[in-house]
Amino acid sequence: MEVKGSSKKMIATQEEMVANKVPIPYRDQCAHLLIPLNKCRQAEFYLPWKCENERHSYEKCEYELVMERMLQMQKIREEEAKFKQGGSIPLIPKTANT
Repeated sequence: MEVKGSSKKMIATQEEMVANKVPIPYRDQCAHLLIPLNKCRQAEFYLPWKCENERHSYEKCEYELVMERMLQMQKIREEEAKFKQGGSIPLIPKTANT
């Protein structure tokens, strides 16, 4: 499934996320990595030195999503700054005000 405004695709389906009890705030494009991470954590009794590869891949995915959103927001701010400087077409022509 394609997510609007993101380069990453949703790999995990809603049914998979519900079956694996993924909390709603974590159902993003990285949920397919969170499912095996949570399974590993439960199997290893949440020991912090276990499941490092799974945790690293999940955190990297989340980091990439955050960076992507930051770049999108930066582009939006730059566009807004252009409009504030007069880069847009005025609604009332300047000649009409004379």
